[in-house]
Amino acid sequence: MNVNKILPLTETTFYIMISLLEPSHGYAIMQRVEELSNGRVRIAAGTMYGATENLLKQKLIHEVPSPNEDKRRRVYLLTDAGKEVLKLEVERLKQLLLIADDLL
Repeated sequence: MNVNKILPLTETTFYIMISLLEPSHGYAIMQRVEELSNGRVRIAAGTMYGATENLLKQKLIHEVPSPNEDKRRRVYLLTDAGKEVLKLEVERLKQLLLIADDLL
């Protein structure tokens, strides 16, 4: 995997990936992102669909069985590669903050 093609993550993708540290379906992810961002980031259904398809193609998330056997809902979870990318993004953001703190 070429991490340079993946990073930096968009804010929306970052929140989606954090939400998928636990198995979740699309609507629940949308709610969790809004909650985590204190209502600042809201994801529309079309954006959610595109983002999950992109993350699936990059093998950063994968589909898992629905816990309640609801076949209508696709449930996703971060892969090990997804966790690694998320960690790298957090480190990148920390470096940005350190630089900004030093300069301000």
